[in-house]
Amino acid sequence: MTVSISLEEAAERLRTAERVMVIGCSGGGKSTLSQKLCARLAIPYVSMDRDFYWLPGWVKRDKAEERALIAETAARERWLMDGSGPSTFDLRLPRAQMVLWVRLPRWRCLLGVTRRGLRHRGQTRPEMAPGCLEKFPDREFMSYIWHFEKRFVPIILLQLQRYGPDVPVVQLKSHEQMRRLLDLLDAPA
Repeated sequence: MTVSISLEEAAERLRTAERVMVIGCSGGGKSTLSQKLCARLAIPYVSMDRDFYWLPGWVKRDKAEERALIAETAARERWLMDGSGPSTFDLRLPRAQMVLWVRLPRWRCLLGVTRRGLRHRGQTRPEMAPGCLEKFPDREFMSYIWHFEKRFVPIILLQLQRYGPDVPVVQLKSHEQMRRLLDLLDAPA
């Protein structure tokens, strides 16, 4: 069973955390939250999409090279990694001090990727590799989001238990909870 903690305790732990994973379904706000946390905590931001998964022009990086880069980054003293990737929990989770799980309803994630696609269409978002121009989400991507809870959450839960049973996990189920966490971090300690 994973260790679940309150938002208040999460804010307190984040103030001194050096390695944090932010996971969840696409479109839920992981990257936005991650970047705001990094600005507040002065911790290096690592986007799994930008730094590991994608090469320019939406070319997928070789798996062996990807894992080597993730292992090298996970070994560093300080980082916040933005991205789910349960197949690499074995590399990241034993080093993580906390997991923030952005777990919004699927309709909210679908709305998020739709808005993102419209807002950034034809541009490269800061959390993406150069030359990966944003496009409107296709049917395959929307299906991935629609089925995320059923297909991927059981894998995430299994990997959390297997590789980080003592790592605290905070589930953020709304944008309000994310704002509250940021507000708690902004409050005097």
